[in-house]
Amino acid sequence: MKFTNTRQAMAWLHTWLGLILGFVLMVCFFFGALSVFDREIDRWAIPETRFDPQPMPSFDNLLINVFERSEPDVDEYNLMMPQFHNPAAGEMTPRTELPADEYWAYTTHRDPVLLMGIGFRVPHPLKPDEHNHIHGSMTIDPRSGDNIPSSSLKIGSDWFYPLHYSLNLNWNYIGFFIVGIAAFFMLVALVSGVWIHRRIFREFFTFRKEKSIRRATLDLHNMSGVVALPFHFFFALTGLIIFAGFYYLPVTNTMLKPLHNMHEAIESEATGLPHERSGINASLASVDAMVGEAKSRWAARDMAGEVGFLMVHHVGDKNSYVSIYRAGSDRVSLVGEGIHFKGTTGEVLREDPPHSTAEGIAEFLTGLHLQHFEHWFLRWLYVLGGLLGCVCIATGFIFFTEKRKQQHAKNNSQGSRIVDAFAVTTVTGIVVAAVTMLAANRILPGDLANKGDWEKWIFCIALALSFIHATIRSAPVARGEKNPAWLEQCLLLVLLPVIAVIANWLTTGDHLLKTMFTDPYWAVAGVDLSLLALAVICWRVAQRLRMNSPSALVAKSDIAYDS
Repeated sequence: MKFTNTRQAMAWLHTWLGLILGFVLMVCFFFGALSVFDREIDRWAIPETRFDPQPMPSFDNLLINVFERSEPDVDEYNLMMPQFHNPAAGEMTPRTELPADEYWAYTTHRDPVLLMGIGFRVPHPLKPDEHNHIHGSMTIDPRSGDNIPSSSLKIGSDWFYPLHYSLNLNWNYIGFFIVGIAAFFMLVALVSGVWIHRRIFREFFTFRKEKSIRRATLDLHNMSGVVALPFHFFFALTGLIIFAGFYYLPVTNTMLKPLHNMHEAIESEATGLPHERSGINASLASVDAMVGEAKSRWAARDMAGEVGFLMVHHVGDKNSYVSIYRAGSDRVSLVGEGIHFKGTTGEVLREDPPHSTAEGIAEFLTGLHLQHFEHWFLRWLYVLGGLLGCVCIATGFIFFTEKRKQQHAKNNSQGSRIVDAFAVTTVTGIVVAAVTMLAANRILPGDLANKGDWEKWIFCIALALSFIHATIRSAPVARGEKNPAWLEQCLLLVLLPVIAVIANWLTTGDHLLKTMFTDPYWAVAGVDLSLLALAVICWRVAQRLRMNSPSALVAKSDIAYDS
């Protein structure tokens, strides 16, 4: 294809990158925006967790009991144990007899519940020099130590949140790579978009809603892209940086792995933190005393705070040590100021030194992307930035089809029809799926076996039905007209959020008057209010779509003719 100038080439690149990858980016932006309040959505989805955030509980009196009664994950054991075990050493160790090798617990200022995990070692590993662990995890009520039922799906943090960076396609990390490719080319699309729109400052203030659909849509596309341009660029870039070392450039899983293992051993020797087990059994000293010492040392450095992350390495061994990290709710970095104690005596082995400049920048960018610090106004700005990204992508889809569907209709082409069906699914379909999942969460019985799996399937089925509906109803697009699916799915989004709010009230008793006034609990009230706001917005959009429908336009022309 020949272009007369660079701007024309950039326009072609911008258009097709947006069309091909916009569907993935829409999922990233929408569910990324929801993930800003993932913990609050969890509280709405699991009524048993609707209590105030809790500090890290006592290890000696509560956590150790939870760890000791926990077991390895059944699915991971069945999948990974045959790969880790050395058959020449005898039969595989039964799942419930695997010895614990590491404990960890994590919480934030927004978490009433406590997330805990265990790494169980394989007694006779096939490759002794590698990390051979079968894991187990659980979520508990830190007030009592009771497990939150594993069938209860944390919709916010275990479904919406990973959806925005992995599409929940975890086989061979394929979802991570798809999102990574989309994020990289999004940076290209942003640069090409800036190149195309030379009068970028003027477009910041330009929105001619009274003009034609194409003109108004393009203005809104430009305006939403320009307003949130730094946000879009920053999050695409930092998302790539965060996952580069884990998935995109997995050094530890390549031919460099021996070098990586050597580096870990050298680092262990330099820091004084044992890299391997000694093989000599030993008991664990009081971890609560270590926590008290860590807090005293933080306070002495004028940075008093709570424990955010706690980990016990080499459990039950003479070389065990305990790492305690300060919660990062008052700063950008997630956790830090690590202090490491000898597990058998409780003496301090090491206090992490200040980060180098490069490490500090990496921690800052990671923390700014994940936004676990306590700043509610900025959190809402993150939501606004994510939704502006959704508007930018949605208007790009609409402009593409509006610009081409008349010509496609003349040529009897189905191209616009296909793009429009995908656009409907991507714009309204993912919202329908998300709200349907929330409504199903409150409607399905709480004691239903594998309830979380049912909710996941309902999400996927709702999304698939949205696409089927949009495809079936897209016939008018081939004639140069609008797809009725836009209006119909908007009307559905007026009904579904109201159903979800009412279902939450009927099943838990937590209506808005209670959660806002008599017994305030803003995590639940915020989700209910957001659902009702969605219903109002979709009603307004449906009204506009109905006014611009072919039948409405015909009726207007008849009235004008009669008068």
